[in-house]
Amino acid sequence: QVQLAESGGGLVQAGGSLRLSCTASGRTFSSYAMAWFRQAPEKEREFVAAISWTAGTIYHADSVKGRFTISLDNAKITVYLQMNNLKPEDTAVYYCAADLMWRRVTRNPTYWGQGTQVTVSS
Repeated sequence: QVQLAESGGGLVQAGGSLRLSCTASGRTFSSYAMAWFRQAPEKEREFVAAISWTAGTIYHADSVKGRFTISLDNAKITVYLQMNNLKPEDTAVYYCAADLMWRRVTRNPTYWGQGTQVTVSS
């Protein structure tokens, strides 16, 4: 069973930075792809970024490109989302996700974490 645990959310002022972490367990993750999604109040869940476990493929949504960076640490089995120049519209619950298939991880991943709240004040 894949388990994903997010951390690093919080309250930050506009223009500030946060780094989210997602620690994975329960499988050998070398074949997996990992992703971050977010869901703001009364809005649909939105894809943010994805990375293959070998880090050979990385993809960021246009809405965060240039401000957010996804990365991973193989030794710690942890995926990160570095968020810079945060805006109030980035306020959402951020979820870590995983799937064996790249196509699925950017749309409808199989495994999800519990989420971590990010709030950006103006």
